[in-house]
Amino acid sequence: MREFFNDYVQTLETYIMFRIKETVSKITPELVVKNRAPIALSMGAPTSAPPKKVIDALKTALDEKGAHLYSTPKGEKFFRDAVAQRMKERFNVELNPDTEIFSLIGSKEGIANFIRLLINPSTNDNEKDIILVPDPGYASYKEMIKASGGLSYSIPLKLEDNYMPDMEKVYDKFIKDGYNPDKIKALIVNYPNNPIGATATREYMQSIVEFCKKHHVLLVSDAAYTDMYFKPELKPMSILEIEGAKDIAVEFFSFSKPYAMTGWRLGWICGNSEAVQFFGRLKSTIDSGLFKALQKAGAEILNSKEGEEYIKESNIKFKHNQDLLVNGLKNELGWGDFYIPNATFYLWLPIPPRYKSSVEFADELMKKSGIIVVPGNAFGEYGEGYFRVSIVCPEEQIKEVISRMKKDGFYFNK
Repeated sequence: MREFFNDYVQTLETYIMFRIKETVSKITPELVVKNRAPIALSMGAPTSAPPKKVIDALKTALDEKGAHLYSTPKGEKFFRDAVAQRMKERFNVELNPDTEIFSLIGSKEGIANFIRLLINPSTNDNEKDIILVPDPGYASYKEMIKASGGLSYSIPLKLEDNYMPDMEKVYDKFIKDGYNPDKIKALIVNYPNNPIGATATREYMQSIVEFCKKHHVLLVSDAAYTDMYFKPELKPMSILEIEGAKDIAVEFFSFSKPYAMTGWRLGWICGNSEAVQFFGRLKSTIDSGLFKALQKAGAEILNSKEGEEYIKESNIKFKHNQDLLVNGLKNELGWGDFYIPNATFYLWLPIPPRYKSSVEFADELMKKSGIIVVPGNAFGEYGEGYFRVSIVCPEEQIKEVISRMKKDGFYFNK
């Protein structure tokens, strides 16, 4: 059957989280026998229930007349109006709900389909369109680009740059590496970042917008984690807050992270009206819009007091878990200094020096202690030597992780 499928799809890998899940499923019986039932620090999603208000709103919406009928890919007017209100109240960004907002079946779907819009597929590497992507970065970016027949070019995210690389230096290296700058279609930025948790300053965001305008590159901002932060003075921003950003940028948002609505698949794209309208043309051919009842529930939670309280309480819990894990790693396991983010529910940690690779460390930690983490190389070339943990599990499991690592000898320098 292989010959029936296009060249791009044949080179794709199954998403890393699904591969890990399959492996864990196979070895779970063995781990349970030795009292090491799996603890997933690999989860990139909240595990708590969504806000009660959104669940109640969904139940009510199910009984509304016409709820079961087709919606529109653009999203119902009430949904887009709610998004516009949210963007105004949260970021002070003015958006036209009719031309600058479009609904998504989750931001992952939206980004993948938007990338399809940009790339003219080719099997010749010298002719492929190119998208600049953060590295380490969300594992699906590169696979999305590959599936669309394009090339990705890594933007190294390094601690020495505070994870805010000088894009002019990246551009110069791109040219020295022999690539054609005319083939660059877009730059993807992701702040707060997955997997590092790093945030960006307003000045840096301004420089990104200026870079994209100077080099005529479309700016794509993945803002899935903007509501997950621990210090009010460091509240993450929207790229659209930068003056003139709408001339060159679009931004993707999700309900999954702030409201624990991962399975609901709700999100939106907003920004440059022409880009949003081109996106709409594609969407009109491949789906018929979100279930109206889901849109109604999403619209209800976006600008509610209950939604804001839920986000605040979740962030308090994540910070508590972060402190527990950081203290255990530093004070009991000798992990020393590492970057502690002010946003997201991730920690980006160096592997102990005795291990040759992040995969080797992650595999041993899983098979010996039942602790599931994600090896850093899953997030790109510059992720090697690190691993990502998530702090969404209950605090009892965080404590159990530290206990198991001590009992099983996972000290940093031993």
